[in-house]
Amino acid sequence: MRELERLWDEHQAAALVRRDLSGTLAHLTAEPSVRHLPSMTGAAGREAVERFYAEDFLPHLPGDLALTRISRTVDRFRLVDETTVSFTHDRELPWLLPGVSPTHRRAEVLAIAIVSFQRGRISSQRIAWDHATLTAQLGIPGLAAAGSGRAG
Repeated sequence: MRELERLWDEHQAAALVRRDLSGTLAHLTAEPSVRHLPSMTGAAGREAVERFYAEDFLPHLPGDLALTRISRTVDRFRLVDETTVSFTHDRELPWLLPGVSPTHRRAEVLAIAIVSFQRGRISSQRIAWDHATLTAQLGIPGLAAAGSGRAG
């Protein structure tokens, strides 16, 4: 179980700290999936996931993105992190708020990551955000109800 934690922590560091595409992909299975809820952005399959990270995610991470883990639960096949995510909405975030221009407001929301593993690699990630709180903090009226359901 410690190995799963190490893999996930390395994956997050490659993506969120170093913003390193090859380092991010190194921890994934041959056919991974990533899904951000409720925006339903993400991808399934190696080529689509690589494109998602390269085009929609890594170049669009807020400059001051910070994560604070609240709790972590791990078993032999799955890891669940409860995290507070804070950032300034300083750029477009197509992976989180598709089609929304930067508001330059600060946000702090709860996120839950459910990560599945196969043979020592990350096979799927499902990340759920408190979308209603996020849109309220960023002053985006009506998006909390209308923003979900986009497939990506």
